[in-house]
Amino acid sequence: MKKILLITGDGGESYETLYAKHRFEEAGFEAVIAAPSKKLLNLVMHDFEPGWDTYTERKGYYLESDIRIADANARDYDAVLVIGGRAPEYLRNDPKVIRLVQEFDKQKKFIFAICHGIQVLVTAQLVRDKNVTCYEHVKFEVESCGGKFIGKDQAVQDGRIVTGQTWQSHPEFYRLVFKCLQ
Repeated sequence: MKKILLITGDGGESYETLYAKHRFEEAGFEAVIAAPSKKLLNLVMHDFEPGWDTYTERKGYYLESDIRIADANARDYDAVLVIGGRAPEYLRNDPKVIRLVQEFDKQKKFIFAICHGIQVLVTAQLVRDKNVTCYEHVKFEVESCGGKFIGKDQAVQDGRIVTGQTWQSHPEFYRLVFKCLQ
């Protein structure tokens, strides 16, 4: 059975996390949730509402993480997915997270990121000279680190990296993800 590592933490986007877990399991993969500690995670819901210039945030679902990020080893997984939400803004400051994602790259495995998950890839220096997409307000970080932001597409693949804009990009994003995993 193929195993996919899903990296998130408190403040991870509920729908992105649960959709990923369920979609991978539905397709026969083992989806392993990795977070800074093994605990009940507090996820959030981001939405786009009329009259707002940015997204709104509400308390989301709870989800138990399966393992600590520090205990994850890239060789045990076929690919990694970095979930969006607010979690990546602090996860990108954890050297264990950055080393782990870089190890997936060194082992030439697929790396997937959705929404703000790109912040981890930016910090891991994996976007230079890559075509990527993400939540539009993270575009500056991508371009500042040498990546090319593609805003017209909901999901983009550049080599072994697949990125998606938001949870609204799930259909396009997961079509590319599962094409990679065949």
